[in-house]
Amino acid sequence: MLGTLARALEVRKVPAPRDKISAQVEGDIEAIDNVLRITRIRVRYDLTVPRGMREAAERAVAKHPKGCPAANSVAGCIDLDIAANITEE
Repeated sequence: MLGTLARALEVRKVPAPRDKISAQVEGDIEAIDNVLRITRIRVRYDLTVPRGMREAAERAVAKHPKGCPAANSVAGCIDLDIAANITEE
């Protein structure tokens, strides 16, 4: 998902070098009918963008799951929560 977000940022002319974009991911595993299943994945991005690029970065964060192979693979099966901490420099 991070790669897809980086591409979505670049399309919007927001620089996305590796030292300015990161992600923390965690998930929940539950026993459903005695079978362990991943039920929720939380993705939190930390982005540092140039001043004046916050709105474009927010759009990229909001739109990138639709073009992400990983997000589309789990859609409808695993709840996916995406949040971003965006800092302008």
